[in-house]
Amino acid sequence: MSILEHIALLARYNADMNQKLYDAAAQLSQDELIADRSAFFGSLCGTMNHMLAGDTIWLKRFAAHPAAFPALQAMHDIPLPSGSLRHTFGDSVAALRPYREQLDAMILALAPQLQPGHVDGTLEYRSTQGVLFHKHFGSVLLHFFNHQTHHRGQASTLLTQAGIDIGVTDLLAWVPGA
Repeated sequence: MSILEHIALLARYNADMNQKLYDAAAQLSQDELIADRSAFFGSLCGTMNHMLAGDTIWLKRFAAHPAAFPALQAMHDIPLPSGSLRHTFGDSVAALRPYREQLDAMILALAPQLQPGHVDGTLEYRSTQGVLFHKHFGSVLLHFFNHQTHHRGQASTLLTQAGIDIGVTDLLAWVPGA
């Protein structure tokens, strides 16, 4: 598989896993969702908000790429999260799900718009502290998906501790046969 095929696979996996995460989280009471579980972002809701904040920041950076990806045009109208990576988009699954689905749709639409020259090139962006970076775009895209997987793993643990089984989470289940 080429890096573009891997990115498309990761985009599908990401969208499917986010749906599984939100469906599982919807089984919790509001109190359970926002309960401080001593996770890095406190609660399951805090973790879900962090994932949205991180995705928003990265997708806004990707939207500024010189290729002007049509899939990301709506990101120009979405403000950067205030409070950076601890921004709160909502405190319920019902409040968070529409934005999660909007971002996942953009990610799915972006994947087929990527070309080898894009992923082999450089992405210029600023950190949330204003530091300028120039990084290999394909590697940054892989980081983007890895970040989501990392925090979904934390969310899966929090759900398991609350008695909810999210089901199969391994990327392998999405990898096509040879």
